[in-house]
Amino acid sequence: QVQLVETGGGLVQSGGSVRLSCAASGRLFQVYSMGWYRQVPGKGRELVARIDSGSRADYADFVKGRFTISRDNAKTMLWLQMTSLEPDDTAVYYCHAVVYGATEYWGHGTQVTVSS
Repeated sequence: QVQLVETGGGLVQSGGSVRLSCAASGRLFQVYSMGWYRQVPGKGRELVARIDSGSRADYADFVKGRFTISRDNAKTMLWLQMTSLEPDDTAVYYCHAVVYGATEYWGHGTQVTVSS
């Protein structure tokens, strides 16, 4: 299986930047795609960005070019560089991985709070 641990969250002012990291361990050769999701209390978890086995990146519309997702070739690390943060970006951000066979794994999340 795969274990995911997110770091890098915290408090940032509007317009600031945060870089989230996700450390992956386990059966890494089975990972097909990885991504970042976020969730606000009372709302469902939504996709922020994902990157597949061909290194194709996909972003939610609300990103508007502000974020960049990346990973290393061994799939041991996943990053989300977020710039021009807004209060609406406040959420718990989760690392996500899909392995061959469609099994999904989630990290426990890291809180990002953007103040006005």
